[in-house]
Formats: sequence, C-alpha cells, structure tokens
Amino acid sequence: MGKYILRRILQMIPVLLGATFIIYMMVWVLPGNPFAGRCGNRPCPDSYIAAMNEKYNLNDPFYLAYFKYLGNLLTGDFGETYNGLSVGQQVLSGTVVTLRLSFIALIFEGIIGIGAGIMAGLRRGRFIDNLVLLSTLVVISIPIFVIGVVLQLYLGMKWQIFPATAAAGAPWSSLILPGFVLGSTSLAYIARLVRTSLVEHQRADYARTAVAKGLTRRRVVGVHVLRNTMIPVVTFIGADLGSLLGGAIITEGIFGINGLGGKSFRAIQTQEALTVTTIVTLFVLFFLVMNLVVDLLYAWLDPRIRYD
Repeated sequence: MGKYILRRILQMIPVLLGATFIIYMMVWVLPGNPFAGRCGNRPCPDSYIAAMNEKYNLNDPFYLAYFKYLGNLLTGDFGETYNGLSVGQQVLSGTVVTLRLSFIALIFEGIIGIGAGIMAGLRRGRFIDNLVLLSTLVVISIPIFVIGVVLQLYLGMKWQIFPATAAAGAPWSSLILPGFVLGSTSLAYIARLVRTSLVEHQRADYARTAVAKGLTRRRVVGVHVLRNTMIPVVTFIGADLGSLLGGAIITEGIFGINGLGGKSFRAIQTQEALTVTTIVTLFVLFFLVMNLVVDLLYAWLDPRIRYD
C-alpha cells in the first residue's frame, strides 16, 4: 500500500506541471490589454505600461515567462496581482471560503442524497421511490443558477429563513443555503445512483445466499449490500469535489461570496495569469488528492481490492 501511495504521488507531479503550463498559456494568449482602464478614463502613460510589462515579464517570450513563474512557484513565491496584492494571500482567503462551501455541499449530498437513495431502493415501486425519482429528475432538469435565484428569493428574502447573501468572512451559518444550492444537482444524481445500485445488489447472488443462510434482511442490507452499493457512490463523490470547486463560480456570484470561483472569474477578465494559474492548479491538486483518497477507500469498502 505504501508503494502504491508513493507511486500515485509521483504521478501527480507531471499532471500539476502540465496543468500550470496549459492554463498559463491560455491566459497568456488572451487578446486585449491587461492594463486598459487602470488609469481611469485616460490612457495609461507609456512609462507605466513599460514598468508593468517589465515587472510581470510580459515583454518576455511565453516559455521564458512561464519558466520564471515556475521557478518562483517552487520557492513559494506566488507573485503579485496587477493591483500589488499577494496572489498567495488572495488564493488562501478564497480557498478557506470555497472549501467551507464545498464541505457543506458534500454534507447535503451525503445525508440527503444517500438517504433518499436508500429509502427509494428499499421501497422500489412504492410511493417514496416514485417521489425520489420524480423530484431528482426535476432538480437535474433545472439549471443551478435558477435554483439559486429561486431559493435566495423565497428562503432568503421573502421568508428570511436563511441569509440571502454571505456575510463578511463567509461564516458557516451564511453558507448553508449556498451550499445546498451548490450540491443540489449532485445530490439528485447521488440519490438516483444509490437507488439503482441498491436495487441491483439486493438481487445479487451473495445477497440471496445470505438470506438463504438465515440472515435477516436488515443485516444483509446493512452489512453486505450497502457496503458494495457505496463503491460507485464514493467514486462519484470523489470526482464531484472538483466539479464543486469549479462550479462554485455561479453559486458564489449569486450569493455574493468572495471565494475561489469569483476570484478566478475576475482574474480571467483582467488577464491575471499568475492568479488564474495558481487557482486552477489548486483545483487540479484537490482533484488528484480526492481521487487518491477514493482509491484507498475502495480497499476498505471491498476487502477483495488490494494495491500491491
């Protein structure tokens, strides 16, 4: 197991390097002047533009500017934004907020999604099963920005059950509604996935054998069936974390949350190559780590799986 983990960690290095190269190149080739409008209604002086181009290596060829950025990155220097702010501090503050939001979304996915899927799978063809299938289909069919605006209007503004916007610093209490909105689509997919997997495993040979040996249905489902049912669900949740971090752009925009999503969107608009590359690389790192955790969970859920 230790060799497998080490091998997976070593495999992350070229992936991260490739991600930084591709994203840096994409921002670099964007058309437009990154310093347009920074001096008000008047055009910026040539001396100012020359100094900024020199400071941010914009006069260098792409490959040279990238290797300079990579060298600074390896020493822990994430650079500065065009406004003179530390990219590292900006990304760190946004990471805390977005991780809180994603964590709340994962809780909703785990509790409501898995719970609804189990109830539907155990009562296949009954009212609760039809209700789960219908409600999840409705949620999947509606765009997330529509769900966010509707819930913000009614639960936040009209009925005032939850804060309509995130407070300064984005405390946990103000992220409950945005977290539910962010995880709503994935929640519906998880419920349908659990329901389908549970129905399939209840008809498997090992489940019928366990019943034939005299085990109660509750023990068969709780000890054997649910454990195997969770394997594809764990895969989906692990991969979904990357989608949650990237999809937070819309949710953060609706609820006024100053997280990684909003920061990355503004950085793309202003062609801040350092900020965009750092944020996307962080997304890739989270995704790789979660995939490693998911693979390790496989061995716990299914003892037949071994990484030698």
